[in-house]
Amino acid sequence: MHKLSRAELWSLEDYAVERDAFRRTVMAHKKPRRVALGPHATLLFEDFLTMKYQVQEMLRVERIFERAAIEDEIATYNPLIPDGANWKATFLIEYEDVSERDAALRRMPGVEHRVWAGVGDLARVFAYANDDLDRIDDDRTAAVHFLRFEFDEERIAAIRADAPVTMGIDHDELRCETTLTPGTVASLARDLGDVAGRRGSR
Repeated sequence: MHKLSRAELWSLEDYAVERDAFRRTVMAHKKPRRVALGPHATLLFEDFLTMKYQVQEMLRVERIFERAAIEDEIATYNPLIPDGANWKATFLIEYEDVSERDAALRRMPGVEHRVWAGVGDLARVFAYANDDLDRIDDDRTAAVHFLRFEFDEERIAAIRADAPVTMGIDHDELRCETTLTPGTVASLARDLGDVAGRRGSR
């Protein structure tokens, strides 16, 4: 799948001109890609456009214009762009009260490994959490995680054939389930590569 490169970014000066229109485009794009699993759990599905926006905003806020520093930002966020056989998401655990959130996080260590996606009647796929991040903590979980849902050809074909897609959390402290809307599935289906093309390239 397409990844971000420096040539596809605006300079700081050009981004100042383009920012308002680009932000409106990205906010509209993000809307169906935000999935509330329950009152305290949200998935934000990332892709090329959301990561381009993230990098542009980081460069703007930090006033980064050196080539090496720009490449470092790209290297940080490119892994969050789907690879053609997966969905990638930021997983947020949200409580308005800080003390309530802290107590909740202490009750659910490992919850990030219990987030799942279901396609039709096929077995659930559990997410890989925090690739390349050292976040092992037996006493609590973090409020933000990065998840990767890997799909085989059968599941990708089913998603493209409009099979119902459900997502949820299989953890006693945050158990929940939801069915994705057709608009969300359509947006996420674009993150998946062509099944026939991958089969033919073997």
